[in-house]
Amino acid sequence: MESTGATGNSGARMKSGDRVQFITEEGKQVLLLDFTNCTPEEVQSVSDEARRIITTQPENSVLVLADFAGAQFSREAVIRIKEVATHDRFFVKRSAWVHTENLPKVFHDAIQTFSQRKFPTFETREEALEFLVKE
Repeated sequence: MESTGATGNSGARMKSGDRVQFITEEGKQVLLLDFTNCTPEEVQSVSDEARRIITTQPENSVLVLADFAGAQFSREAVIRIKEVATHDRFFVKRSAWVHTENLPKVFHDAIQTFSQRKFPTFETREEALEFLVKE
């Protein structure tokens, strides 16, 4: 996996712009949404940044990988994810989520229902990336 921006989370707080970046996997651009160890407020900021970037891309073109390892969720954070997922659905070709243990199933289901999109979940980034880049 080759990165085209700042990566990882060393434990220090990252700006939302550093958490949303394109990476290259098997020659394809994948937008990584790095929610790792985010507070509910940071989940909202990262979601807003994702929306800003995704909606500048051509319709049905964006591959999105969201990593929620250690993220915390509030009602407001889930509402923001629902809003962004709904707004950007015409731009996204395929999405995959990893490390969703902290996201209650009822929230995951509500996001899918509200946005009228599917968000398959995977154990690892590698599995999710494989799913995203397959034709």
